[in-house]
Amino acid sequence: MEKDLTKGSVFKNLVVFSVPFLLSYLLQTLYGLADLFIIGQFGLVADTTAVSIGSQVMHMITVILVGLAMGATVLIGRAVGAKDYDLKNRAVGNTFTAFILVSIILMGILMLCCDGIVDIMSTPDEALLGTKTYLFICFAGIPFITVYNVIGSVFRGMGDSKSPMYFVIIACICNISLDYLFIGGLGFGPAGAALGTTISQAISVIVAFFAIRKKEMIRGIKRTHFVPDGAVIKNIFKVGIPVAAQDGFIQVSFIMITVFANMRGLSDSAAVGVVEKLIGILFLVPSTLLQSVSALCSQNIGAGREERARQTLYDALLIAVGCGVFFAILFQFIAPQAVGLFTNDAEVITLGTQYMKSYVWDCIFAGIHFMFSGYFCALNKSYLSFLHNVISAFLVRIPLAYYFSVNYESLYPMGFSAPIGSLVSVGICLLAFFVLYKKDKRNHAV
Repeated sequence: MEKDLTKGSVFKNLVVFSVPFLLSYLLQTLYGLADLFIIGQFGLVADTTAVSIGSQVMHMITVILVGLAMGATVLIGRAVGAKDYDLKNRAVGNTFTAFILVSIILMGILMLCCDGIVDIMSTPDEALLGTKTYLFICFAGIPFITVYNVIGSVFRGMGDSKSPMYFVIIACICNISLDYLFIGGLGFGPAGAALGTTISQAISVIVAFFAIRKKEMIRGIKRTHFVPDGAVIKNIFKVGIPVAAQDGFIQVSFIMITVFANMRGLSDSAAVGVVEKLIGILFLVPSTLLQSVSALCSQNIGAGREERARQTLYDALLIAVGCGVFFAILFQFIAPQAVGLFTNDAEVITLGTQYMKSYVWDCIFAGIHFMFSGYFCALNKSYLSFLHNVISAFLVRIPLAYYFSVNYESLYPMGFSAPIGSLVSVGICLLAFFVLYKKDKRNHAV
């Protein structure tokens, strides 16, 4: 079900492609929010902390897998733009083959390292058992989580953002229902949250494969396309590995911030965990646009329409910055109420409000470098995204977070470590873009 994104209004294509994708991201984010909300209603602060820490680890793993699959989105998008449907189908088949193998290996490694991961997170003693149980169950479901996210990457490369949305809706409904059953009804606590998430994604994958085969949603795909092709897999990972590495480092930086919060105590840990979930919601817009920019720009670059690719970037920047400013101002007024949706603990609400009011400014600056990252990936220059994210994370965000966490009682200063880090990324992205733009102009002038 390919869709040609190289024609028509650039802005309209961006919006039409992004809206179903945004809804998919929103529903997918409800997984973690449902877990936190329901565990907060039926469990203790320690249970909330366990799910918060566990879901952060799982979010990091998921983000890395999605980043790795970005290579598939770009290769498939370029093939569709160039009308090379044999390459498109080989890319689709090899994506599934490669990622299923990766997920099985990853599952085994993570299950063996579960105790060590919990220790690295400096998990409070009260939440230790719940966190271990949550992670072990989720690690066992890594193959389903991997395939679930790869399906979305494949369809986005083909210009189809609607089909993944339907699969996400199924998973979301199942997850919320199972959370109430396992947590509220059966009292399984953090284990119930993990079971709900894992089982719901397994159901969604099964339904997706049934629909793909029944409705022939990927035209021309054959069994031979799933036979490993070294050149295709290399091209997928050429883009995907730098993106996965950069996303992994970003998540490491935020996990380090969580560790700093955990070292301060249970309430600080819970507050930071809740705010990370809220920020995750706000980041849905730039995250959606990043993936959309990659998909649209890949097709246009594959078709030789570089100017349309740049216009896609400009339009996405306009939307991202506008939304970022709106969110940053809004949450200066509603932060206590937003944090209060996930906890009744007064101290957690106070600390979360402090952290949210400073952290939320990152919506503006992260939105800018997200758009450039999507554009760089479409150019097969994902190493640029890797570069700016690693520099900002390890030279700015983590050192500042640690300094603020040990020198200030309030969480308000600590929240500024993220937007300051993003400002560094924005500067690097702008420099890289202008260098590439001038180089492209010189090449066309020859």
